[in-house]
Amino acid sequence: MKKLMLVMVATVAMAGAASAADLAARPYTKAPIAAPAVNWTGCYVGAGGGGAMTKNDHNDFDTATGAALGPNQTTGASGWLATVQGGCDYQFAGTNWLIGGFADYDFMDVRGDISTFGTAFPTNVGRQKQDYQWAVGARVGYLVTPQLLTYLSGGYTQAHWTATNMVTSNTAIGAAPTTLPGGTKGGWFIGAGDEYALTSFLPGLFWKTEYRYSEFDRSNVAINFTATGTPFFGTSETQKFREHSVRSELVYRFNWAGPVVAKY
Repeated sequence: MKKLMLVMVATVAMAGAASAADLAARPYTKAPIAAPAVNWTGCYVGAGGGGAMTKNDHNDFDTATGAALGPNQTTGASGWLATVQGGCDYQFAGTNWLIGGFADYDFMDVRGDISTFGTAFPTNVGRQKQDYQWAVGARVGYLVTPQLLTYLSGGYTQAHWTATNMVTSNTAIGAAPTTLPGGTKGGWFIGAGDEYALTSFLPGLFWKTEYRYSEFDRSNVAINFTATGTPFFGTSETQKFREHSVRSELVYRFNWAGPVVAKY
C-alpha cells in the first residue's frame, strides 16, 4: 500500500513539473517612463488671435467756448486681432503660485460707424478704425493642477485709431467732407485667463486663453476740413474708448521641464 501511494505521489509530481515546463516564460515588461514635471519658471513666446469690441463715448463742442454742439453719443465697433507675445514667469518652489511679466502687440481691424454733431448734421457719418494696440503688464497665477494655470493680469496699454473721413449731404455746410484725425491713446487693462500645458503632445507647448478689459484716457480731437486740413468752423470732439477682447494663443516655453515641485 505504501509503495502504491509513493508511486502515485511521484506520478503527480512529475506531471506537475512537466506542465510547468510547458508554460511559456512571462515576457519582460519595461516600466513606463514617468512624464517630467512641468516647470513654469522661465521665458516664453507666443502667437494667436481673437476678437475685440469697443465703445466710444463722444460728443462735439465749440473749441473756443466749450459749448456742446449735440448730445452725448456712444458708438460701437468690432473686429479681429492677431497677437504676438513674450514674457517670463517665476514659480515659487514648493508652491502652486507664480508671478510673471509680459509684453504683447496686437494687429487689429476693429471698425464701427460714427457720426458727429448728433442731430445737428445727422448725415455727417464715417467709419472709425482701430488698427493696432500694445501692452506691457504683470500677472499672478495659481496652478490648479501641474498642467493648468489660472491667472489675473493687468498693466498699461496703448492703441491707435486711424483718421476717419466724415461725409455729409447737409447743404448747411456745403456738403464739405470733414476728418477726425487719428492718433494713439494710452490707458490701462485688467484680464483673467487660463493656460494649459500640452507637453504630453509636444514638449514645451502650452495653450493660453485670456479675456481683457481696456480703458483709454479721454482725449479731444479737432474736426478738420478734409481738403485743407484746417479747422471745421472751430469745432472739436471729445472721445473716451473702452474695449473688451478675447484672445487665444499657442505658447512655447524654453525651460518647461525642471525641478520645481508644487503641492496639490
